[in-house]
Amino acid sequence: MASIVFMGTPVFSVQTLEKLIQHHHVIGVVTQPDRPAGRNRQLQESPVKQVALRHGIPVLQPEKLRKAEAIAELRQWQPDLYVVAAFGQILPQSVLDIPRYGSINVHASLLPRWRGAAPIQACIRAGDAETGVTIMKMDAGLDTGPMLSKRVIPIAADETGSSLHDKLALIGAELLIDTLPGYLDGSLTPQPQPQEGITFAGQIQKEDGLIDWRQSAIEIERLVRAFTPWPGTSTTWNGQLLKILDGTAVSGDANPGSVVAYGKAAAIGTGEGLYLPHHLQLAGRKAVTVEEFLRGQADFVGGAVTAGTDKG
Repeated sequence: MASIVFMGTPVFSVQTLEKLIQHHHVIGVVTQPDRPAGRNRQLQESPVKQVALRHGIPVLQPEKLRKAEAIAELRQWQPDLYVVAAFGQILPQSVLDIPRYGSINVHASLLPRWRGAAPIQACIRAGDAETGVTIMKMDAGLDTGPMLSKRVIPIAADETGSSLHDKLALIGAELLIDTLPGYLDGSLTPQPQPQEGITFAGQIQKEDGLIDWRQSAIEIERLVRAFTPWPGTSTTWNGQLLKILDGTAVSGDANPGSVVAYGKAAAIGTGEGLYLPHHLQLAGRKAVTVEEFLRGQADFVGGAVTAGTDKG
């Protein structure tokens, strides 16, 4: 049985690691170093590290995998294969060359569409009809290696970053287990990625969740869904941070950022159409429906929220 080292960090990686432990011989886990988290900024172990320790599997947490001491530790494990799922660092060629079967990656998109760090959010924002998981053999490029298998799913009209994350995490774990036997016995031949249709999904920053009301209502609706739960989406109203938790694009017209009455609720003008928020949350307050918000903030209708990068 092949000796496998697993590399991963967030919740997305957990089901893949659990499945690997059930079906294969996992001799070590590589994950990101413990990071400060929460209000107290206490060091927190990654979800993958927690699983590894629970199963008594050795854990390596290099700040930079390309450093000589990290590479030396990996060589000591003498792995046959690396399995990578949302690890968070690019593997240098010196690391990829260690295992005799190379390295394979569980990637949450239908490559070559949405190479990069945030494919789940990117496909929702773009309005893609479908997405899925690709199992690929890794090379030194960014998600450029040949493909071993794919599984396709539709993107629901109300899909959020959270719901799609959970679906793809499960599919990725199952697809990996289905793919590994053929890869290890040589009966499954990696296929090069097409050169057409390549797109990139860069890392998401907290400030990316600031809504630009000059965009269309449908673009804003997709942004809100894609960035649920992180980094979330927000705007500024009366000098306060106002989180937009969910909503829909509706027909209508108003200046970008202007708040207008919409039945018993309120809608916000955009570059095209109106955005009807369903739940709002002022900083330091609990989340409420837009109707509840209006009962406490009667001056919301007729006012305006900050449009994009404008200061107001």
